[in-house]
Amino acid sequence: MNITEEIMTAKPVHKKHNITQQSISLADVLREHRHDPFSVLGMHQEEIDGKQRLTVRALVRNAASVDVVDVASPTKTFALEQADSDGIFTGVIPRRTNVFRYQLRIQQHDGNIRETRDPYSFLPVLSDFDLHLFSEGNHFRICDKLGAHLTTIDNTKGVHFAVWAPNAKGVSVVGDFNNWDGRYHLMRVLGNSGVWEIFIPGLDQGALYKFEILTPEGHLVLKSDPYGFHHEVPPRSASVVINIDDRKWNDDDWMATRHERNWLDSAVAVYEVHLGSWRRVPEEDSRPLNYRELAEQLTEYVKDMGFTHVELLPIAEHPYTRSWGYQVSGFYAPSSRWGSPEDLQFFVEHMHRNGIGVLMDWVPAHFPRDAHALARFDGTALYEHEDPKQGEHLDWGTLIFNYGRNEVRNFLLSNAMFWLDRYHIDGLRVDAVASMLYLDYSRPEGEWIANQYGGNENLEAVEFLKQFNILTHGQYPGILTIAEESTAWPGVTKPTYLGGLGFSLKWNMGWMHDMLTYMSKEPIYRRHHQDLITFALLYAFHENFVLTLSHDEVVHGKRALLDKMPGNWWDKFANLRAFYGFMYGHPGKKTLFMGCEFGQWNEWDSENSLDWNLLEYPLHQGLKRLVRDLNYLYRSQPALYENDFHHSGFEWIDFHDVDRNVISFLRRAKAPENFVVFVTNFSPMIRFEYRIGVPESGYYQEMLNTDSSSYGGSGAGNSGGVCADPVPWQGRPWSVKLTLPPLSTLVLKRK
Repeated sequence: MNITEEIMTAKPVHKKHNITQQSISLADVLREHRHDPFSVLGMHQEEIDGKQRLTVRALVRNAASVDVVDVASPTKTFALEQADSDGIFTGVIPRRTNVFRYQLRIQQHDGNIRETRDPYSFLPVLSDFDLHLFSEGNHFRICDKLGAHLTTIDNTKGVHFAVWAPNAKGVSVVGDFNNWDGRYHLMRVLGNSGVWEIFIPGLDQGALYKFEILTPEGHLVLKSDPYGFHHEVPPRSASVVINIDDRKWNDDDWMATRHERNWLDSAVAVYEVHLGSWRRVPEEDSRPLNYRELAEQLTEYVKDMGFTHVELLPIAEHPYTRSWGYQVSGFYAPSSRWGSPEDLQFFVEHMHRNGIGVLMDWVPAHFPRDAHALARFDGTALYEHEDPKQGEHLDWGTLIFNYGRNEVRNFLLSNAMFWLDRYHIDGLRVDAVASMLYLDYSRPEGEWIANQYGGNENLEAVEFLKQFNILTHGQYPGILTIAEESTAWPGVTKPTYLGGLGFSLKWNMGWMHDMLTYMSKEPIYRRHHQDLITFALLYAFHENFVLTLSHDEVVHGKRALLDKMPGNWWDKFANLRAFYGFMYGHPGKKTLFMGCEFGQWNEWDSENSLDWNLLEYPLHQGLKRLVRDLNYLYRSQPALYENDFHHSGFEWIDFHDVDRNVISFLRRAKAPENFVVFVTNFSPMIRFEYRIGVPESGYYQEMLNTDSSSYGGSGAGNSGGVCADPVPWQGRPWSVKLTLPPLSTLVLKRK
């Protein structure tokens, strides 16, 4: 049976009402039928004066008169009487007892006449199965059901609205189409699911809306749609009706092969980007580029620089610009600051067509307290915990998701799938994982609640993260999930079936901290801190690590990377070049924040463009050229990426020469005869005739020298390469004698 037949043959739930058609008012509906306005509004079979009658009650704003029109016989009309001044019109249809399809012919006070279907004439859209899956937390496409969806029901175009607000006393859809008046377009709750819904005929794309919610305490609050696909540009906060499924994607080649990619054995060089401040338009009041402008300019730049991926700081809608997107209010909506959803789809497609993957930061750990968003959504702690010892982030002033609530967990899991599906995102870097895993994260003693076993592990968050990784990898093979996790939690990147969390990769926060501490010291003192370099190799193969120099390290008084380096102007550049060379040799995938590739002097400012004018100067040009060459070298040498997560891919040559601040090692591909040698001189002294052991004879080509004059260095080096001598050294049968430039990294390969 189709929906039309259902409407024509359905037996109404309520055949009798306490309110007769003569006495009903809008106040009566709001007082007695707020949970189910459909029980009195619309068309019903009722017993009046002992006889079965067909009644119609219409709720119409700003109408002078209302007639009922039989859709099957448009010439048959029935006038309704105005029952109260707020817009209730009632009437008994003479000589009719069976429900029929009808329209309302509405004459407004200005004389205009319009015809529309009655919103209260439609049956529920959401099925019992949808509601059951949602209530148990397993409806992973729930965003297709909740929110606002353009659809056609019974040959009538309009918008279906649905929202979860289980503790509300009443919910209405308000918007520019009803003058934001919550007395109209009252929604019905579906059983005990807590889901409210209504279908409003005639609405189209672009309509602004919110949900007006009557809280248990009797207060009215206005909320943006948690599942809204588009919102107004902040600080405005209304949701916008939009269809995001019309795009004809043109990245078939990329998507067809994505599931075949094994990024763990591939080169992954990520360029981390904040879209609002990468580049601005000074001629237009320094406005940020939009998604389409970024598609052209950022793609060209990233492709030329040799990065394999971009990673976008959170792009979901957020009210406070200076939160950088980490305090999300619209989890299903790309920020309207930079354009429409279709514009973002174009951006991702353009990246894919140029061979670049798109990762995005995803924030399931917390959300802001803004009144229009998720906080106390239906007047209660719905998405968050009631107890502040569980529900508040003390550091950030935000609220923590209640992962133990099925519907909340479903909201987040569906959201992860949504970005991978609707926007073809290639991976999610999950923000603040450590704060999710520990109940006592950044909390003083006595200000947290232990789990059922008395421990500090957030068991519900652990299960959520495991389910997240199982779902995303199962549904979208070839994507990456990356954990920002700063503790020693075991098995973050171990498969869930082996007891791990199931992430693809984990940011190596310890390496980042240790190396920046080491590099910030004057070279004369580095001999006392060489363990900061070597310590990471003690745990390097416990997880699938990403070596990260992220946005967090160049803000809030930490200084830009270049400015962290000691010494004079030339020394700072040389130190940073040597550091980058060492980083690209060290096991682990790579991530570099924008601006670091050419040497920002200033800390990153999210309100301003990167200092692109610095590229007028040779040293900045040289640093950028080095990063480009490192990316291309990295991608060309399987030894540098193929065996990142196994000890067989790395061998120390020598790490004992602390007095001269020299470190040497080699990297091997899965085919062990394929190896690359790295030697880093972290001192400002040139080292002549410096011998290191090598595993085989032959000519060792100097593939890269960070002190090359083309990068702004002194130009010292080895004239393109050296031949190995049959001189055993450092436990190896052969050795090479090198000139080590000051503050430099050399990369050698046997030809």
